[in-house]
Amino acid sequence: MGYNIADLVEHVVDLVPDRVAIAGENGQWTFAELEDRANRLAHLLRSNGVKPGDKVGVYARNTPGAVEAMLAIFKARAVMVNVNYRYVEAELQYLVENSDMVALIHERRYSDKVANVRPKTPHLKTVLVVEDGTDLPIGDSLEYEAALASSHGERDFETRSPDDLFMVYTGGTTGFPKGVVWRHEDVWRVLGGGINFITGERIEDEYQQSRVGAENPQLVRYPIPPMIHGGSQWATFHSLFDGGKVVMLPEFSGHGVWQAVDNHGVNVLFITGDAMARPMLDALIEGNPETGEPYKHTNLWSVASSAALFSPALKEKYLELLPNTLITDSIGSSETGFGGLSVVTKGGSTGGGPRVKIDAATKVITAEGKPVEAGSGEIGMLARTGHIPLGYYKDPVKTAETFKEFDGVRYSIPGDFARVEEDGTVTMLGRGSVSINSGGEKIFPEEVEGALKAHPEIFDALVVGMPDERWGQRVVAVVQCRGEVRPTLADLRPILTQTIASYKQPRSLWFVDEIKRSPAGKPDYRWAKEHAESRDADEDAPVSSTK
Repeated sequence: MGYNIADLVEHVVDLVPDRVAIAGENGQWTFAELEDRANRLAHLLRSNGVKPGDKVGVYARNTPGAVEAMLAIFKARAVMVNVNYRYVEAELQYLVENSDMVALIHERRYSDKVANVRPKTPHLKTVLVVEDGTDLPIGDSLEYEAALASSHGERDFETRSPDDLFMVYTGGTTGFPKGVVWRHEDVWRVLGGGINFITGERIEDEYQQSRVGAENPQLVRYPIPPMIHGGSQWATFHSLFDGGKVVMLPEFSGHGVWQAVDNHGVNVLFITGDAMARPMLDALIEGNPETGEPYKHTNLWSVASSAALFSPALKEKYLELLPNTLITDSIGSSETGFGGLSVVTKGGSTGGGPRVKIDAATKVITAEGKPVEAGSGEIGMLARTGHIPLGYYKDPVKTAETFKEFDGVRYSIPGDFARVEEDGTVTMLGRGSVSINSGGEKIFPEEVEGALKAHPEIFDALVVGMPDERWGQRVVAVVQCRGEVRPTLADLRPILTQTIASYKQPRSLWFVDEIKRSPAGKPDYRWAKEHAESRDADEDAPVSSTK
């Protein structure tokens, strides 16, 4: 069976070549056009010495060109490396070196950084520059469109394998980026539709997705997080496997999202938690500033959040404003893929992260590998078996720490803590590496952040632990307000006490103009802690002998 990313897209091309595959800000591309351009790029990479298994970087925002570049890399049986466009030169150099990158495709706006890194990375032989309206010099790099025009668009590649490699670099919450290495079939199973997210049913026919997609009306998906994020990559490729249309826009704004939803007839929105949900919500409430009318969102069926905190207060507001839209919250990571899903309902759980129904391959286990009993109150670690990564690229130590075997079963255990409720659902508590130990109590930042953001004046917040002589660590918060009003700790207490215990509540506040997050909306706890350490708090609670 050809459970290979490139093969699965090609099956759709053969059935619906004239169907629109990608819509961008400057036009749209059919599956046939995407196929031709990706084939040309794949042949160009091959002619420049790229071999199966070689690493090729994509350094771009969300554009149709980023999608065709990724597809071309898979067609050539090379390994795609996602490059974070916010990297400074030192971080870019680290990624090029760590990944053994031999070729790079980048937007012209990044030419200065690439030019400064290339002399230090001689193994980076081929660089292609995609025009984006900027005018930075490109030196001896190849101009993308001219290079494609000189190549050919035939599909004459050798047979590919489900064992071909897919890699996604993840920064996580701490440390240097790490390349998580998957087999194509394994990552397709857990993120690309190879196992149905809802039913758990496995696909055993490589043509099933393309055939079903071709026989049914086209679904329009809009993955908003940057394509440097594995979740957006797989929302995009899942759409292509199903014969769907994917909307690719390079910049994010609340109003921009709803304008795209109305302009493209979007059916499914993909977001990463509050960092996107909050400005989208404000824009939805305000309405279209160009027309003065409410946004219609007529065709919107679903808003799907994953990979970052989607706080209870925001979920409730979305349910009020979009009563006919299915709103879901799911869990997963670069090391596990999809792990579980919850449908957001009015008055649902408000404690911790999402409370989800996990799939059959996902467990909550103790440090000894034993299952955590439902309703016991014991906190365990989320673990997935079955279709999981091979490990981290060139990091056997970290691989051994994350991928462990218990009773003959290999698990991926990235460090997410969870609790199994009496009904068997699982409440996510957050990554153990950023948990706070205060007087022997383990406190998870996401739970406190969700409670803080229930206050109407708080736009965003990050919670970290600071040294405390009595308790070891105390809980503190770095807060971004919606306007000029800065709520005090006393103002916050009535709302906080509705959902979290007193020992979890912040003892100090720092107010900032903007919370720093990754482009995909993930929290930067290192920044928050450094900010808190850099100056006195704007408010401290009185010292107490009790918690």
